[in-house]
Amino acid sequence: MLTYPSFNPIAFSLGPLQVHWYGIMYLIGIFSAWFLGLRRARATWRGVNSDQVSDVLFMSALGLLIGGRLGYMVFYNTLELIDHPLSLFAVWDGGMSFHGGLIGAVLGAGLYARKHKMNLFVLTDFFAPLVPIGLGAGRLGNFINGELWGKVTNSPLGMVFPSGGSLPRYPSQLLEFLLEGVVLFILLWGFSRRPKPPMFISALFLIFYAIFRFIAEFFREPDPQRGYLLWAWVTEGQLLSLPMFIFGIILLLLILRRKKDEGVSRVS
Repeated sequence: MLTYPSFNPIAFSLGPLQVHWYGIMYLIGIFSAWFLGLRRARATWRGVNSDQVSDVLFMSALGLLIGGRLGYMVFYNTLELIDHPLSLFAVWDGGMSFHGGLIGAVLGAGLYARKHKMNLFVLTDFFAPLVPIGLGAGRLGNFINGELWGKVTNSPLGMVFPSGGSLPRYPSQLLEFLLEGVVLFILLWGFSRRPKPPMFISALFLIFYAIFRFIAEFFREPDPQRGYLLWAWVTEGQLLSLPMFIFGIILLLLILRRKKDEGVSRVS
C-alpha cells in the first residue's frame, strides 16, 4: 500500500489571505497555456497570432471559471441549487465541473470568434493541445487537497486519504493526471505539429478525453450526492463524456466526407 503524502492545501499566507495549491494549479494551467500558445502562434499556418492568444485565453478562462462552477451545480448538485440558489456563488465550498468549464471556455472563444469574424474551429484546433496542461494541473490540485479520491481497493496502489476514511483507495487523481494531462497532451501536441484538416485536432481532443475520462471513472469514487446513475456502475462523468465522444466522431466523419467531396470535384 502507498502512503499518502502529508500535504498542506494552503501553499502560503499573506496576512489574512490564504493562497491554496489548487488555485496555484489553475494559474499554472493558464500561464502554461499562454506560454505554449505564444510558441504555437509563430507558425503562420495555424491562423492565430500572438495578440489573439492572450485575448482568446482571457475570454476562455473567464468562461471556464463561470461554466465550471455553474456546470458543477447543474450536473452534480442540482437539488442544492434548486433549494438554495445562492449556493451557486459559494465558491469557497469548492466544486467545479470540467464539462461545464469546457462549455464555458468554448462559448468564450465563440464570442471572440464571432466578434472578429473568425472560424471557431481555427481557435479550438489551436488551443485544444494546450487544455491538457490545465487538466493535469487541476488533478494534481485535487490530489494535494486529498479530494476526489478513488474507490476502496486492496491493490498495492491503494492509499489512505485523510478525508476518505480508514480504508485504502485508488489515487484516481493521479490516474486522471496521467491520462487527461500527460498522455492527452502528448497525443494532441504530436498530431498538431504539422498542418491537419480543420476540426481534426478538436475531434481528437473530444474523443480521447471522453475515452480517458470514461476509463478513469471506473477507479474514481462517484460524487456522494449523485452516486451511480445506471446499472450500478455508470457515473455522471461517464454520461457527460458520451456526447463529447459522439460529437468528436461526427467531426471526423465530416472531415472524411469533405475530403471525399474534394476528391470527386478534382476528378470531375
